Amino acid sequence: QVQLVESGGGQVQVGGSLKLSCSVSANNYRLATIGWYRQAPGKEREAVATLDTRLGSLYYAESVKGRFTFVGESGTNVLHLQMNSLKPEDTATYYCALHPPGLNFWGRGTQVTVSS
Repeated sequence: QVQLVESGGGQVQVGGSLKLSCSVSANNYRLATIGWYRQAPGKEREAVATLDTRLGSLYYAESVKGRFTFVGESGTNVLHLQMNSLKPEDTATYYCALHPPGLNFWGRGTQVTVSS
């Protein structure tokens, strides 16, 4: 079975930093896209930072380039999203996700609120 558990959300002021973590239990899915998405109130869910493990390619949304970093913790099934220089528009629920071919697995999400 697949389980994704996020942690590390919270409230931070503009310009601050947060580090999200996702513990992944999915030993049978090695060729997949994995990463972080977010959904703000009234908006569609969007990809923030994802890794295609088949191609080895890393994607960042244009709005977070240079501020967010996708970090894989070596030797563990934990991945992180380091978020720096946070802006009010980064306020959203952040989800960890695993997408093997034809499948979609999501964590429950963690709230990030950036206040000015």
